[in-house]
Amino acid sequence: MGEVVMGEVVARLAVSLDGYIAGPESGREHPLGIGGERLHAWVFGLRSFRRMQGWEGGAGGPDDELLAEWIERLGPVVMGHGMFVTGEIPWGDEPPFHAPVFVVTHQPRESVVKKGGTTYHFVTEGPGRALELAREAAGGKDVSLAGGADLVQQFIRAGWLDELLLHVVPVLACGGRRLFDNVGDAHIEWRKTQVLDSPEVTHIRLRRTPTGS
Repeated sequence: MGEVVMGEVVARLAVSLDGYIAGPESGREHPLGIGGERLHAWVFGLRSFRRMQGWEGGAGGPDDELLAEWIERLGPVVMGHGMFVTGEIPWGDEPPFHAPVFVVTHQPRESVVKKGGTTYHFVTEGPGRALELAREAAGGKDVSLAGGADLVQQFIRAGWLDELLLHVVPVLACGGRRLFDNVGDAHIEWRKTQVLDSPEVTHIRLRRTPTGS
C-alpha cells in the first residue's frame, strides 16, 4: 500500500489594520458585524470568488490568481457554531464550500446535506475531534479552518494551524472580533512566505515556525 499523504490545516482570513476579522455585533442580523463587509469588498468581484458562489464573470489578475490557487488546495472545512449560525441562511441551499463541513458545537444535530457537495456535520466532541474527522475526509487535500475567531484561536494555541493567509485591508474596524486575542503566552513565531500587495488589500502568507527551530 502507498503512503497516505496528509494535508495541512490552513486558514484564510480578512483582517482590519486594528486586528479585527468581524465588525461589532456579528450575528444573524449582521453576519460580518456592523461594517464588516468592508473587510471583504476586495474579493466580491474576483472571478474565482464568483465561481465559488455559482456566478459568472469577474475580474482576473494577481488577487484572483492567489485566491484561485488557495481554493484549489482545499478539502473539508472546520468551523465554529457561531460562524455556522450567522452564515447558514446567507449561504443558502448551495453553499460555497462544495465539501464536508464539520461544525464544532455543543448542540447535537443530524447532518444536513446541501446542493453542490456541501454536507454539514455537527461535532459535539470538541475541535480536536472535528479536525480528526476532517482529516479522514480530506483524501490528502488541506483542511480549511474557516473561523470564527474563537476557533482559530483554539487551533493556534493547540499548534494545529500550519499556514495562515491574511488579507490585510486598510480600514479600522474599531471593535468586533479580534483575530489574535486569547492565543496564550507561548511566544508563537510565524515565517513570512509570501507578500502580495494590491490597491485594496495586502496578502501575507505565514507558516508557523516549529517549536525549537
